[in-house]
Amino acid sequence: MALAIASGVPPQHGLYTAIIAGIVIALAGGSKVNISGPTAAFVVVLLPIVQEFGLGGLLFSGFLAGIILVLMGVARMGTLIEVVPYPVTVGFTTGIGVVIATLQIKDFLGLDIPSLDGHFTDKVITIITALPSLDWQEAGIGMLTFAALLLWPKVKSRIPAHLVALLVGSIVAWLANMLIPEFEVATIGSRFHYETGGIQGNGIPPFLPEFIWPWNQPGANGYPIGFSFKLVRSIIGAALTIAVLGSIESLLCAVVADGMSGKKHNSNDELIGQGIGNMVVPLFGGIPATAAIARTAANIRSGGSSPLSSIIHSLFILVSILVLAQVLAFIPMASMAALLLIVAWNMSEAKHFVRMLKIAPREDIITLVTCFSLTVLFDMVIAVGVGMGLAAMLFIRRSITLTEINIIERKQEEHAHLTGLPGSVMIYDINGPLFFGSAQKALKIITNINPEIRVVILDMSDVTMLDMTAIVAMESIVTDLKKHSLGLVINNLQPRMLLKLRRAGVRKESGVLEFSRTMGEAVTISVKNML
Repeated sequence: MALAIASGVPPQHGLYTAIIAGIVIALAGGSKVNISGPTAAFVVVLLPIVQEFGLGGLLFSGFLAGIILVLMGVARMGTLIEVVPYPVTVGFTTGIGVVIATLQIKDFLGLDIPSLDGHFTDKVITIITALPSLDWQEAGIGMLTFAALLLWPKVKSRIPAHLVALLVGSIVAWLANMLIPEFEVATIGSRFHYETGGIQGNGIPPFLPEFIWPWNQPGANGYPIGFSFKLVRSIIGAALTIAVLGSIESLLCAVVADGMSGKKHNSNDELIGQGIGNMVVPLFGGIPATAAIARTAANIRSGGSSPLSSIIHSLFILVSILVLAQVLAFIPMASMAALLLIVAWNMSEAKHFVRMLKIAPREDIITLVTCFSLTVLFDMVIAVGVGMGLAAMLFIRRSITLTEINIIERKQEEHAHLTGLPGSVMIYDINGPLFFGSAQKALKIITNINPEIRVVILDMSDVTMLDMTAIVAMESIVTDLKKHSLGLVINNLQPRMLLKLRRAGVRKESGVLEFSRTMGEAVTISVKNML
């Protein structure tokens, strides 16, 4: 409920998400113990969508995100998502935590603010300006709930702290309202209203969720948004962001769950399951869902070992809606805000953030701060795009360093058999993958040679990969050496990569380009055929 409210929609939509996603994703996903539903990671993305496109736009973007997740799973991208650099994920989560906490100050202190619009700096200025309107009643309930959230874990009870804290906040607010005439705080019942089938009420509707196509849900103007390609173009960026965040969160949760449970998940099946779930959830009024680490950890600690536990979790929520809807309406908004402040703090991983600033390499710190700043100051669409770009750049940069190109020194003990080799023969030893990141490095080194050299031997015994950029670079090396009347011998290239060169037209040419299987054979060819 708290996450739905933070996303800008009535609380029942968060409950619908937990019910539908908890069942569908558990049955279709690649992890047996993940518990899926609404998570804090999405709040920063979903709130702007609701403000611009309304509930219908939010549900439609979630539906599109589901399609994208299925395509990612079918394309076997699960293993790629799992290796997103740590600085990127911490930058996202810390930034999201800061934004969520900022959004809760209004309800936590009972500030007189009609709405928090604009960028992060605008929100902060609005909050500071409204501080004189602080409501001691709202703030008192919020602080009481917050204190219960902090102190209850010290009791070491199996009863969750947030359940106790919300119960304490709700009972105190109800008693104060009964005993003190002027005491009044906003609650779920006073803030939210529903109308279904001609039945009106306050708080959460005690009914099963209805099947409605997302484009038939109301937009920001209160009318159905309708299906159009213009709308698709407008929200596809947000849908892609939801899909990327959902995939990162789900697979990170699955990895943590594997460590706790001893089981093994299938990352691609998990993406497909998350996609199917996010395609079904909006049809019943649910917001985007992903695997939740806190709920999954609680599931494992409680002995859950199969999808049945997630299904029971969903059915329990469903029964709660049908039976306890009127009771849930008494929960104060300040208590919900206090709960989300704790969620934001836990999500921010502040200790890890500060530790990385102290010990991480410079490029990791730049990535961390960039992802954090973009998440807070701009929006998650930009942050995810830049963050994934930085992740790719870091990977490429570090992969380039894995490829070494060394000139073999013939006087070294390991190359004693080359002692008698003429000085006009240069041997390069290439180790590692030759791809678009390292191919140009090889091209520059190999084509910049001493004028006294007449033959170049490329020992490619340890080359593990050859992509199209590397093939083009090899063609350039052959052409450049031929132009300067230099011979080239390619030694011990793996057959599959040798076949790639031949398909590209790089073939044996007597006295110009030769291939060998051993270094001894390469030396013989160089001396007899090219000098």
